[in-house]
Amino acid sequence: MKIVLCCSDGMSTSILVKKMQTAAGERGLDADISAMPVSTLETNAQDADVILLGPQVRYMLKDVQKEFPSKPVEVIAPQDYGMARGGNVLDFALKLAGK
Repeated sequence: MKIVLCCSDGMSTSILVKKMQTAAGERGLDADISAMPVSTLETNAQDADVILLGPQVRYMLKDVQKEFPSKPVEVIAPQDYGMARGGNVLDFALKLAGK
C-alpha cells in the first residue's frame, strides 16, 4: 500500500511519516509512506493508494480530489498531525483505502 502525505513543501510531514512507518512495522504491514510538496503530486502520486493532505494545505482538498478522482484524498486531523500520531494517521489511511 502506498500512502502519500503532502504539505506546503514536504518537510513538515517527515516526522509524521517516520511515526507512521514505525506503526506499520509494528503491525507487520507492508506500507510505502512518503511525504512530498503538494505541488509535485501530479507527477509523483499517480501510483498512490491514498493521498493525505496536511492541515496547512486543506484549502487544496477539492482540487486534489478532482486531480485524483479514483483515489481517496482527505485532510489529516489537525490534532493527529500536530502531535505526530502516526498510528492514528495510519489507521485513517487504512480506513480510507478500505483495508
